[in-house]
Amino acid sequence: MRTKKLALSAILLALALALSYAERFLPLELVIPLPGVKLGLANVVTLYAIYALDPLSALAILILRCIMSTFFGGSVTSLAFSLAGGALAFSVMLGAKKISALSEIGVSVIGAAGHNIGQIIAAAVLMRSMGVAAYLPVMLVAGVFTGVAIGFAVQRLLRIKV
Repeated sequence: MRTKKLALSAILLALALALSYAERFLPLELVIPLPGVKLGLANVVTLYAIYALDPLSALAILILRCIMSTFFGGSVTSLAFSLAGGALAFSVMLGAKKISALSEIGVSVIGAAGHNIGQIIAAAVLMRSMGVAAYLPVMLVAGVFTGVAIGFAVQRLLRIKV
């Protein structure tokens, strides 16, 4: 059983890296002309891992994806945003998953909000200004839409037995 979990974790990490890298080539700003708004395709893997694996394995995939994607054209700043957003999103999704009234979609929307808040905190620290918090409402609205899409995808993926 440990071998199967390790293999699944490696595949999920590779998929998360591929999705993160591929998303850089999507001209999303043509559809949503807001700086910093992304679909967050790699979050499909994070949410899936939270449901399909144990929390420690899911966290390892998230952290490794953040670090390794930096090597594919990121920067130390993007790593800070990714880790801050990812860590807060991961924490709130773990908690939200325990609420039986929430589906994967609800957990995903809460995770998207957590991710956005984490990124704003990182921006405030790096820029030494709370002025960036004014952008949070815009990010939260966009996060609802991306969270629903990610949650819907994970809901469908979880029906597939591995």
